[in-house]
Amino acid sequence: MQIQILDFKQLNIKQLYAILQLRSEVFVVEQDCVYQDIDAYDQKAQHVMFFKNNILAAYARILPPKAYFKELSIGRVIVKESFRGQKLGHQLMQTCIKFCQENYTNQPIKISAQQYLIKFYEQHQFIAFGKGYLEDGIPHIAMKRDD
Repeated sequence: MQIQILDFKQLNIKQLYAILQLRSEVFVVEQDCVYQDIDAYDQKAQHVMFFKNNILAAYARILPPKAYFKELSIGRVIVKESFRGQKLGHQLMQTCIKFCQENYTNQPIKISAQQYLIKFYEQHQFIAFGKGYLEDGIPHIAMKRDD
């Protein structure tokens, strides 16, 4: 597994294409959710990529404080369907959290989690708070991890 963490300007065209393709494949097609995935946040993010045999197997983006939430944020967490069941989601979250701890000392991390994934994020010490809400028609809840 090749792990890369790059800011937007460091991404090459193949990496960017792989990111956008995977996000569209899962968030738009698989989840049947028509929404504008490409947003102004990618330019502010660190892009965490797991490649296996030159295929983007897992991805997430990390946004600095005040870019999306007041807090540091991890979002667009995704594992390609053909790579699921291999614990890549957990490895991806561990990598993201470690990056946050090393680069943003003692900063809380806030996420907008799909509600069916609450237990997954709780395994990474995230705690749900507030009321659930719909984001692009999908039930979500705010979760936070204090470091």
